Amino acid sequence: MARDAAKDNPDRPAAASVSVIVVAWQSGEDLTRCLAALAAQTVRPLEILLVDNASTDGAPQAAVQAVPGVTLVAAGANLGFAAGVNLGARRARGDWLALINPDAFAAPDWLERLLAGAARSPEVGCFGCRQAMAGEAGRLDGLGDVMSLPGIPYRGGYGLADPGPVAEGECFSACGGAMLIRRSLFEALGGFDEDLFMYCEDVDLGYRIRLAGGACRVIPDAVVEHIGSASTGGAGSDFASFHGARNRIRVFIKDTPPVLFWLTLPLHVLATAVLFLRLAGQGRLGPNLRGARAALADLHAALAARRRTQAQRKATSWEIARAMTWNPLDLLGRRVVIRRPRRRRKASAA
Repeated sequence: MARDAAKDNPDRPAAASVSVIVVAWQSGEDLTRCLAALAAQTVRPLEILLVDNASTDGAPQAAVQAVPGVTLVAAGANLGFAAGVNLGARRARGDWLALINPDAFAAPDWLERLLAGAARSPEVGCFGCRQAMAGEAGRLDGLGDVMSLPGIPYRGGYGLADPGPVAEGECFSACGGAMLIRRSLFEALGGFDEDLFMYCEDVDLGYRIRLAGGACRVIPDAVVEHIGSASTGGAGSDFASFHGARNRIRVFIKDTPPVLFWLTLPLHVLATAVLFLRLAGQGRLGPNLRGARAALADLHAALAARRRTQAQRKATSWEIARAMTWNPLDLLGRRVVIRRPRRRRKASAA
């Protein structure tokens, strides 16, 4: 079908080499809507793989019945998002992997626009998009992930008014809720870090792309509507708070290059303390504090992961620092930060 679409319109990018991966767990009716939107793309993917993390609500089976052509991959247990995507990637046949959450609904030309962006930037191997808040017209769910100088990541523009047309450019990392990545690059980096389970696994992947000398780019005219954390109780749930706090520390320890690590460690501690004070005032400190304790209790494993990651690093601390935002108001206000693209060598699996 993708070949026919490209033949009818030679300016339309072919998508026969794209495998779409959706990881589901207790996703309910959102899942059918998500898959139906993927099946209706203006450029059809090679395959749509639905990885079921042992759901008990029957949603994966119902969705596959409702949307023909979807391949159901049974994980056998709740592997989390990171390992679930890795499982799907091992089954995938495409040259590109398109990831989308089961509570995200792609505009009909989402994949077409991502592929067009990839064609314009062959030296880049990873692309994010514009995520609008489902049911809240004119409000952003995210426009590229941002890394602040203290090592605290955030989704750019989350909860803010949609700024409208924005030029495409570099973001620190692409949000795993809706992204496109070259399969060879994903495999060369070892996929997602399964120890993170979920939350910040996409920031870690984007960080490792940068450490390898690559970059991520955001394509603002590729749009999805996203509910967000629909199967985990919401962004402020105890589950999300615990894993977010634990994984932020883990990513900072694992990925920050040596000079930058020691320069920004005091800032990271201070920023975390300020964040925890704010959470305490909101009555939400408990799960975040438990997450931080879990990260420190697992420090030995984090340091081992750091040694492996830094041993393969090609980028300098200065190059990583340049990709961050140094303005504390960006972090406090969750501002969108998209930078002008820099000239790079073509992305490879090396």
